[in-house]
Amino acid sequence: MTAKPLAFVTGAASGIGFATAVRLARAGYDITAADVDAVGLQRTAHAVGEAGGTATTHAFDIRDDTALTGVLDATGTPAVLANIAGVGVAAPLADTSTEDWDRVISINLTAVFTTCRAVIPRMLAAGGGNIVNVGSVAGLVGVGNRAAYCASKGGVIALTRSIAADYAAKGIRANAICPGTVASEWIGKILADAPDPEATRRAMEARQLDGRMGSPEEVAAGIAFLVSDDGRFVNGTAFVMDGGMTAV
Repeated sequence: MTAKPLAFVTGAASGIGFATAVRLARAGYDITAADVDAVGLQRTAHAVGEAGGTATTHAFDIRDDTALTGVLDATGTPAVLANIAGVGVAAPLADTSTEDWDRVISINLTAVFTTCRAVIPRMLAAGGGNIVNVGSVAGLVGVGNRAAYCASKGGVIALTRSIAADYAAKGIRANAICPGTVASEWIGKILADAPDPEATRRAMEARQLDGRMGSPEEVAAGIAFLVSDDGRFVNGTAFVMDGGMTAV
């Protein structure tokens, strides 16, 4: 039996990462699922199995280069790398602490750099591969009370384009997917902490032209397209999925 191609998904325990692991399993991949949430990863592994794939789970901080190298050595070279792990801080610049800034940048941007740096030589040795880094519309336009997050996602987009420029001729495609507001666990936490959760929800929904948030499964479908043969002419782009949020 021919071995299935491997997809390495970070942030795989919930939200877009969970949905992406399942969607790629349906597309014929086995999954290396990474996250700090060991319990959530077990749910991911079960869902991947139901989708026809096999998942190995690895609970570690994606900023830990030694752990990352160990996972890659143990699981093999991925044909797909989906960098989805991320965090956010709700604050304007003047209210953003250095600690919060460093945490957001280290997880959202620096870990994308180090993960790509670890995977790309392996992909080159294997003849190529696909990288999708999760950016955000917040990396394309300003979003209030998200100074560190906007900066990190703008960096992800620029880094992704640089990767495409460096490695397109060597068989690696790299794209940044840029969702609008997605009904994920992170948004749920923001709503729970808001003074008026229902008003905050309505405001978030209104940012999209169709008046609703996106779903993790919709973003996962975009990622599946980008790494598929149908997406082979898409490279170095900020692939926007925002319900029209940045159209006006």
